[in-house]
Amino acid sequence: MSPAEPPRLPQPRGPLSRAVVASLEDRPATAGAAGRTADSDPYGDDLQLALYVLYELHYRGFAGVDETREWDPELLRLRRTLEERFLEALRADTPRGGGVEEVFDALLVEPVDHTDSVSGFLQRDGELWQMREYAALRSLYHLKEADPHAWVIPRLTGRAKAAMVAVEYDEFGAGRAERVHARLFAELMADLRLDTAYGHYLDAAPAEALATTNVMSLFGLHRALRGALVGHFACVEVTSSPGSRRLAAAMRRLGAGAAAEHFYAEHVEADAVHEQLVRREVIAGLLEDEPHLAADVAFGAQATTLLEDRLGGALLGAWRRGDSALRLPLAVAA
Repeated sequence: MSPAEPPRLPQPRGPLSRAVVASLEDRPATAGAAGRTADSDPYGDDLQLALYVLYELHYRGFAGVDETREWDPELLRLRRTLEERFLEALRADTPRGGGVEEVFDALLVEPVDHTDSVSGFLQRDGELWQMREYAALRSLYHLKEADPHAWVIPRLTGRAKAAMVAVEYDEFGAGRAERVHARLFAELMADLRLDTAYGHYLDAAPAEALATTNVMSLFGLHRALRGALVGHFACVEVTSSPGSRRLAAAMRRLGAGAAAEHFYAEHVEADAVHEQLVRREVIAGLLEDEPHLAADVAFGAQATTLLEDRLGGALLGAWRRGDSALRLPLAVAA
């Protein structure tokens, strides 16, 4: 598959995703779907897949789907209903009242025990098949790394915009195509003998993995949530470097290959610098211009942590039982 070729539509997982996929296949099916949203699990497979497919229309789209469906009013109405359900759950499940400094000071404290972290598990005890599963799931984001965060750039001004563009410039390879982070991740996948096609492992990904990607699009596509997107971005940059160091060590221990190790080694250095830029310039600049967004910045970071913890729990729970964490084995997904 060409890198520019869009993926195929996924298999539905319930009435909501079935309605979305049917509509994109030009079969009338979205009528009444919004009414079923209230009864759906906001973190469940059906709602998260429906949202993922709707969001993907703003990125690469899907094979055989008319590109004009990106702005289909009926699909946008349904998407808004799904988003409200997801956002309501996130707000209900994140702590209230934490200030920006308090939230990020806590993120900067590295725990002594990494038993319950995916990167710690993979560094210490992980097997190659588990690392391959992890990379397959993360490919849903890393093959479009930094794209969701780019939505916020026109919504920032001054210091915040300048620093955000500087960080994104690095993510997109600093002007060199071979250093674009999405390409580096594709090379990691090739070392692990995974299919590098964009969106290839969507059918294999559980809801917890979809939610970690969907939240970026949710925050990014709504100007009203620009503070939350900055909080998400800052949370990722602040926590990335230590986790990347452990994952680079895991790749080295497992003999995964030079490109596989390089992707995470690159993030150890880059994200240590980005952390300072994001906190001192992006967040500080945003709150200097728009201090009323402080609660949204904190919420974005807390929602990110919540969803990453849910994904980590699902992965570690399956692996410690000796089970696959995927909905489909890699051999079937390929």
